[in-house]
Amino acid sequence: MAKKLFDYQLDETVDGFFLLKDSEVRVAKNGKKFLAINFQDTSGEISGKFWDADDQDVEHFQAGRIIHLKGKREIYQGNPQIKIQQMRLTQPGEPQDVQQFVEHAPLNTAAMAEELNQYVFEITEPNWNRIVRHLLAQFHDAFFSYPAAKKNHHAFAGGLAFHTLSILRLAKSVANEYPHINRSLLYAGAILHDMGKTIEMSGPVSTTYTLAGNLVGHIVLIDEQIVKACQQLKIDDQAESVLILRHMILAHHGLLEYGSPVRPHVMEAEVLHELDELDASIQMMQTSIGHAEPGSFTERIFAMDGRNFYRPTHDETKGELPQD
Repeated sequence: MAKKLFDYQLDETVDGFFLLKDSEVRVAKNGKKFLAINFQDTSGEISGKFWDADDQDVEHFQAGRIIHLKGKREIYQGNPQIKIQQMRLTQPGEPQDVQQFVEHAPLNTAAMAEELNQYVFEITEPNWNRIVRHLLAQFHDAFFSYPAAKKNHHAFAGGLAFHTLSILRLAKSVANEYPHINRSLLYAGAILHDMGKTIEMSGPVSTTYTLAGNLVGHIVLIDEQIVKACQQLKIDDQAESVLILRHMILAHHGLLEYGSPVRPHVMEAEVLHELDELDASIQMMQTSIGHAEPGSFTERIFAMDGRNFYRPTHDETKGELPQD
């Protein structure tokens, strides 16, 4: 069986087929062009640099294409990297299906949709229920196939819906513990909070940001869709229930410097922000720890202040950790 990216150990020779998730043209200090690349397969992604790239290289090695790579697994500034020795496009008879190299959510679309619908049934406020159903139907295919981010957390096909489900499960536990929390509002906000990423991003393969994503961003994009949904459903978009729902989405990044137009001023909005942070952080740590050997530190996680995390060799509750 062919090795995956994270099967290769430090200083081991890499030899296999991978997807170019990203391939960005940059200029080195010597004035020559190079390609900053992220290689991807179902085990994750690792970066590499293709030096002295000419125009033909730029044309050939574009994001979304499958290549055959020879190189060496290295560490650069605490993060894994591939030192590229040879790279070429695939030939007839070699892998051509990009889906072979794309990581997917651990649940399929049908299972995620069925579970998510159970939460929709529990949204008892009529306006919130109608808006959520309307937008879920409108963005259904993208919502269940897109990643939750280009990089960082849940950056895999189906990651957007899986991240949303994870938050809903956490929200259910919190609402059970604190009965004064408005369960309907928390569920509605959780379902809609990242739905704008179906407009912000290009899709699950070699994900990029759209023009609207770069210029407007997913928070404002889905807020606009909520207002449009109200118009189509004949709901007053200035009703308190609608304004509170919009606030849930607008405030879910928590701080103005993190992209929220407003900070949380409703208890459920603060809870949603905290749950969003918790799920994203755990997923990033879990992924990085899974790539580390027991007794070693992970690569540095940019979205977590550049910190790395230690993978213990022993867990008192579970015994020895399994080797990857």
